[in-house]
Amino acid sequence: MRLFAVAVLASCALSAAGDEFTEQELERWAQHFEDVAQQGRDLWTSPELGTNGVACAQCHPNAANTHPETYPKFQKQLGRVAQMWEMVNWCIRNPLEGTDLAVDDPRMTALLAYAHKERRGVELDPGKH
Repeated sequence: MRLFAVAVLASCALSAAGDEFTEQELERWAQHFEDVAQQGRDLWTSPELGTNGVACAQCHPNAANTHPETYPKFQKQLGRVAQMWEMVNWCIRNPLEGTDLAVDDPRMTALLAYAHKERRGVELDPGKH
């Protein structure tokens, strides 16, 4: 039993060491996030997600009034608690008259990265209206 406890502790120590990152890794990952967020901004300001020439930025310049920090929350338009990506699709489908993006579509990731970046530093508050 004692040998088992030592093995478990050693395993935990190795796992913790695996969470250490180099400065180069952190810089590379931060730059990758910035690149994806910029792709999101490009999509946000472009009419390419819809069919009627409307862009997300026309209603939400700089991702204003999207409040990603409050999701998941009840959304009146959907009649239930939803994730932000579901509301992004609602907007694409309705005001933009476009086609939903899959939750794992790189464009959805980019849109969400941009909206979250614009609200960086705001405290998480899921469910808030």
